[in-house]
Amino acid sequence: MTATSPTRAPEGVRKDFPADLSASIAVFLIAMPLSLGIALATGAPLQAGLVAAAVGGIVAGRLGGAPLQVSGPAAGLTVVTAELIQRYGWRTTCAITVLAGVCQLGLAALRTARSALMVSPAIVHGMLAGIGVTIALAQLHIVLGGTPQSSAVANVLGLPAQLADLHPVALGVSALTLVVLLGWPRLPGRAGRALRKLPAPLAAVAAATAFAALAGLSLPRVDLPSWRSHALPEMPEGPVLGLIAAVLTITLVGSVESLLSAVATDKLIASERGTDNRPPRADLNRELRGQGAANIVSGALGGLPITGVAVRSVANVKSGAASRKSSMMHGFWVLLAAFLLVPLLDLIPLATLAALVMAVGVQMVSITHLRSVTRHREALVYGTTIVAVVLGGVLEGVAVGIAVAVALALHRLARTRITLERTADGVHRVRARGQLTFLAVPRLSRVLNQIPHDAHAVVELDGSFMDHAAYETIQDWQQSHLAHGGTLEVTGRSGQAARINGADPATADRTGSPHGADGADGAERAGGGHGAERGHDTRHGEGGHQADRSRRGQHRGTHQCCRPWTPWQNHCDHRATSTRTATSTAATTAAAAAATDGENGSGDGGSPDVSPAPRRRGAGQLASGISAFQRDTAPHVRDELARLAREGQQPSQLFITCADSRLVTSMITASGPGDLFTVRNVGNLVPLPGAESTDDSVAAAIEYAVDVLKVDSITVCGHSGCGAMQALLSSAPGVAMTPLRRWLRHGLPSLERMGSRHHAWARISGRLPADAVEQLCLTNVVQQLEHLRAHESVARRLAEGTLELHGMYFHVGEAQAYLLSEGEDFFDCRVFDTVGQHA
Repeated sequence: MTATSPTRAPEGVRKDFPADLSASIAVFLIAMPLSLGIALATGAPLQAGLVAAAVGGIVAGRLGGAPLQVSGPAAGLTVVTAELIQRYGWRTTCAITVLAGVCQLGLAALRTARSALMVSPAIVHGMLAGIGVTIALAQLHIVLGGTPQSSAVANVLGLPAQLADLHPVALGVSALTLVVLLGWPRLPGRAGRALRKLPAPLAAVAAATAFAALAGLSLPRVDLPSWRSHALPEMPEGPVLGLIAAVLTITLVGSVESLLSAVATDKLIASERGTDNRPPRADLNRELRGQGAANIVSGALGGLPITGVAVRSVANVKSGAASRKSSMMHGFWVLLAAFLLVPLLDLIPLATLAALVMAVGVQMVSITHLRSVTRHREALVYGTTIVAVVLGGVLEGVAVGIAVAVALALHRLARTRITLERTADGVHRVRARGQLTFLAVPRLSRVLNQIPHDAHAVVELDGSFMDHAAYETIQDWQQSHLAHGGTLEVTGRSGQAARINGADPATADRTGSPHGADGADGAERAGGGHGAERGHDTRHGEGGHQADRSRRGQHRGTHQCCRPWTPWQNHCDHRATSTRTATSTAATTAAAAAATDGENGSGDGGSPDVSPAPRRRGAGQLASGISAFQRDTAPHVRDELARLAREGQQPSQLFITCADSRLVTSMITASGPGDLFTVRNVGNLVPLPGAESTDDSVAAAIEYAVDVLKVDSITVCGHSGCGAMQALLSSAPGVAMTPLRRWLRHGLPSLERMGSRHHAWARISGRLPADAVEQLCLTNVVQQLEHLRAHESVARRLAEGTLELHGMYFHVGEAQAYLLSEGEDFFDCRVFDTVGQHA
């Protein structure tokens, strides 16, 4: 269902009006100087910036899908617009803006808004940084008292001549503008706090303008011609392919910047406001329609291209705006100022506006973005895109960035590092880092053949994929090495034994995963540690000891998938019940007897007793399970647990899930000791702050995990067939309150969300929910994530960017985990995507 703005009661509208009014004035004070500065930077008539600001506020504000986003002329389109004006003239550029708006309407009709977000963030941030560098280089010439050149390269080459011919008056006014702009947010004391309510851009322009007027300085100033002579669009003239490229460039850059700004505004709102004080989430397709309509109107009225503007949107949110009326009113204020404040606007020095826009351009090269792309090893894509945008233009720069990103991805897939070293005790250790594909086979074969035939070798495979060619190379060498009297050990990245002989590559990869070595759960999944599955294939020089462990593993039951659990007689023994057929009873009773024999130490292969074993309950079950752990698993995890006992716990994640016995958290997450800080309760509920009444246990766990343990992420995990959700659906009013019913009241917001028209549905990727219970189970995960954001410690860490929230759903019957994806899908639904075996 589409997230639409709820119908507000007249009382709510009146209550929001003061907040919207004050926010609109704050945004207007920022928009006026920036709109004039961007118009100056593009070479368009200065009125064009005011037209775009007014239309962006009124049209995009009314029709757009992001209620608190503010649209108008943006620095991201400055370079593109300047190039179009130089090539085709201003009136043709207006027509191109109209056509770009039509294209945006078409993309919105096709519901492709989400597709615009598929571009790598490194490319988007690199594009914006390249535009910022180009803007700064051009405006630097005006700051120094000269005129910018036609390209960034020409501006760089012309700087020495410009520095030799400085204009002290323009430079002094520009310096004053920059000092006030950068120093205004840092004014100290109570007076500084009061002054900071005035936006820094307006304060900088006002101070520089007042200084220039009072000092009687002679320098170029804003000159707004009469609106009677305002230029309107004309039919496009020029090469057809060039005009098409221009329209597509405006469409691409404007759409991506608007949608990214809308998503960023949503995140800012979520981090700063509670769930009861938020507008609906951004509807990106509607936002794209609003941007298209605004560009059509702006171009038709002789205005600049329009896009969502992050700076004004942030100011709108932080000023307390409650609805889209703040953006619309800001547009009206710009419209009034354009007609009534012309004498004041004509006093502004052009050098002041150039300094303001130059500062904006510099800020577009974000240190935060640079750190982010460096952390994700995409600095090459980021840097290449910047250089390509500066040297070739926006469209060319984005194309180069995409090409480099694809090449880098292919390089990482194909790159494998294979090394050989000989340790002091004579062991030859081969390390393979990266994906083992046919491209790495020559190097792999060359390194393996350097190992002497009678030596002991350790082959460490550190990668997530091995194709058939690499697998056969290792297997053939292994057979040859053993045949010549050598011994070997094949391990994963953390030293855990991996299967090669008789296993397919995917199995070899999985058994060598790090999780299988690091925790009790991983050891159990392998069959109680080093059992039959691993004893034969890992250390070939210790046959007797491995054979003994293999026999012991086989005694644990015939069904290998659940061997660590069979002492509880509740899983793969397929015990006989009155509802089963005679054939099923005979087969499963034999399996149960085999498991029982294993516990008693037999295993001679004789015929098992087909009578069903008595089921052990209570302390007997518990003691049997503990005995199996001490015998099979504890020896393999004792060192790791001892380390955790010495160093203390440092979990990376808080995992909130249901108390349902079918959810084994360590199993479904492949985690071990020290990995998850787990909170389990009926219904995986997260009470809102203050709603816990007599039970603060969940809030206490959240605070401890976030503030003390400093976890990196929090996951809320629901599951299929949840009894708590069934109880919520079947609850009737007037029933006496019990402890369980009091607790389930914290799930009522999920029930309300599922029935609301103002919230997107949740579904599993590829299908709709099977029934109302599954729908509520999915919706409950989304709602509990909203509750998490209302906790003070979580909201603070989210605002700092040091915490992530994740939603998860486990389908018990399918043994399939799903992760909640970002945003919404084609149908405006929150989607839980399948997590595959090689995720």
